[in-house]
Amino acid sequence: MTDNNNTTTLESLAQYPQQPHGGTLVNRVATGDELNRALDRAETLPKIMIDLEAAITIEMIATGVLSPNDGFMNEEDYLSVLEKGRFANGLIWPTPLSFAPIGEVNERVVASLQAGDEVALVDHAREPVALLHINDIFAYDREHRAEKLFGTTDRHHPGVDAIYRRMGDKALGGQITLLKRVDWGPFEQLRLTPADTWKQFYEEKKFKTVAGFITGANPMHRGHEHMHRNLLEEVDGLLAQPLVEMAKREYTRHEYRMLVYRSVLNQYYPKERTVLAPLRVTYIFAGPRETILHALVMKNYGCTHAIIGRDHAGIGDYYDKYASHTIFDEFPAEELGIDIRLFHEVFYCVRCNTTASAQACPHDESVQVKISGTGIREMLRHGILPPKEIVRPESAFIAMQGVQPKGRDEQGNAVLPVGKVIKSMFPFYLTHTRLGGPKREVPLNPDTLTNADLEAVILDVRTNGDLIYKQTYEEYASAADINRNASPTWVDQARADMHAQQQMVVKDLELKAETAPALASDEYMYQDKAEATRELEVAKQILEEIPQGLSAEETRYRVWNIADYDHYR
Repeated sequence: MTDNNNTTTLESLAQYPQQPHGGTLVNRVATGDELNRALDRAETLPKIMIDLEAAITIEMIATGVLSPNDGFMNEEDYLSVLEKGRFANGLIWPTPLSFAPIGEVNERVVASLQAGDEVALVDHAREPVALLHINDIFAYDREHRAEKLFGTTDRHHPGVDAIYRRMGDKALGGQITLLKRVDWGPFEQLRLTPADTWKQFYEEKKFKTVAGFITGANPMHRGHEHMHRNLLEEVDGLLAQPLVEMAKREYTRHEYRMLVYRSVLNQYYPKERTVLAPLRVTYIFAGPRETILHALVMKNYGCTHAIIGRDHAGIGDYYDKYASHTIFDEFPAEELGIDIRLFHEVFYCVRCNTTASAQACPHDESVQVKISGTGIREMLRHGILPPKEIVRPESAFIAMQGVQPKGRDEQGNAVLPVGKVIKSMFPFYLTHTRLGGPKREVPLNPDTLTNADLEAVILDVRTNGDLIYKQTYEEYASAADINRNASPTWVDQARADMHAQQQMVVKDLELKAETAPALASDEYMYQDKAEATRELEVAKQILEEIPQGLSAEETRYRVWNIADYDHYR
């Protein structure tokens, strides 16, 4: 499948339903004699030390994840991508791939280089990771990159901060050759390259369509399932790719998230149609631009469809709520070469009794449990299993073991304030007395909520999360069943008893109203006719409002046929 340039050509993949971005599935991994020669050459070359994030990026380039890139960008492509989200030739590419080493030793090496040189990129142990064949050296403007890529130069933005922490003043452009792949530890046996997935999808499984799903640092929840199942009704296969990246410590550890996926997929997904593969990347935190990057990564893995959630690759309040959707107006699916499926915010509606979005559910927040990845993590940190309506117990049980840090501090606090967690997942609690219940006279202030409120609301959801729809169904069944053997006899009996009791009250009040004097001689012991009549009217109204207990005889009138059964046979 490879040509002399060590890339997979478009023609060799023409038999497949999908094509790699730009027409080539890049393969810059040195093997065999080529590897031995490159390792010998690396010993004699100038050396630049790189960190783990750079090593991961190099591996992504070399294995085709970032096709058609075969190295770090030259200045022309770098600036074009930064300004327009496209290579100089017009092909869409949303995020620049640049290499601007920092550190005094590295900077001295860079100063000695020129276009046409070759340099060895080494890890902290000075072992060669890759060779860089330099074709361009140019000035690197950190502020310009931050503003164009992230829309901000605020150092609190993690992507901006990474630029200033990791990038120097001179960028090197050129083709790379990978000599040493980063060890993936517990994910080594699970990882798949694009070449692996193309073969698996289209040669082994004979798929025609595959939907890709890239997910971040949160454990798997029912919102993810909602999107997966929608696509599985339409496509042949699903590629689920949890990110295994440089992430904050307070996330759920990656090996546990992978275990969560394995557990839930094994239990609830069609095994022959679902492929799980970790995706090791470095977080770019580029918001909507990163969403486009992920769509192209899915394309390079062979996917024909890309699943994009509401806040895909978002971060905090730096971007609009649906910026990851509207970005596709600028970079349309037809030009990207992959079918984009956009999903609005998913929640669980206890009245609909299913996961849904505002696009399909007519009910308000009083009957909704929100699905917040951050909120789920905080519940796990508190040691509380989230509601089954938003997280499968198989998922939460494993994820709780992997969340960091675990538990609460000496003051009983976790990473986020309790009020913020409740507002993100259970907003009904602030405005209603319970799930599906009446409104509070005064809404609660999230800033005043405590751990006791979190415990109260989770108990409410556990009790009523599946009760509202169940009781709604039971009410319909009790009124609709013609076959009364299918209805609970005690409900009909209780209703019959209430009718009999209220009829007794009405009968007694009829006598009282009939004999009551026009004027009462003692207003504490007796009532006048007007008051007694009013009590009677209320009692009769209550009698009318009591649900009717039904028997087989009382529902017989509902069955009629214009001819006997033999007429229909």
